[in-house]
Amino acid sequence: MVASTSQEVIPEDPTAYKTQQYWEERYQKESPQVTFDWFKTYEDLKPTFNAAIPSKESSILMLGCGNSTLGEDMYDDGYKNITNIDYSATVIKQMAERCVDRPEMKWLEMDIRDLKFEDQSYDIVIDKGTMDALMCDRGDVWDPSPELIQEVKAEVDEVTRVLKVGGKFIYITFGQPHFRKRHLQRDCWDGIKVSTLGDAFHYFIYEMTKQS
Repeated sequence: MVASTSQEVIPEDPTAYKTQQYWEERYQKESPQVTFDWFKTYEDLKPTFNAAIPSKESSILMLGCGNSTLGEDMYDDGYKNITNIDYSATVIKQMAERCVDRPEMKWLEMDIRDLKFEDQSYDIVIDKGTMDALMCDRGDVWDPSPELIQEVKAEVDEVTRVLKVGGKFIYITFGQPHFRKRHLQRDCWDGIKVSTLGDAFHYFIYEMTKQS
């Protein structure tokens, strides 16, 4: 596999990150063997994930999987019941073909703001950078636009709907708590646990457990 780090994948206008068209065109241009991971790899996240997801039998939903190796790495570590979704049909096809030797993993074309699953379907929902892409906006980060607020609300509302009671939402981001907590707060959570990862530059891991 080839890690994608070249400047050619970075759009001139960062708001492109929030569009389906950008991702579809990008994946069509890239080799199916190219991989790209936002922020940290599974090796970096493994201690946190192993603590948060003690059962390898947990049903896991990966939001906006892209061509990240996160799902594959978790699968190889024993988490077999993983559903990966992305709204790029191209990357879902590429990933399904690349992971044909991991038959228990599922790959579905789907929008994170309109999940096609029954209520309380999953034990774990993971977002690693997907919400961040959705939040790429020209507006003031201290005063996000109503449109941005609604889009993020749609994602979090869907997450709370498909999570089982006792299930967890794990969100990995570069977004600091004073920018992210306001979007994540829901009455159904037992609180929002925040931990950091990294030395010179911190990434943040938000962990929320559904209590009702």
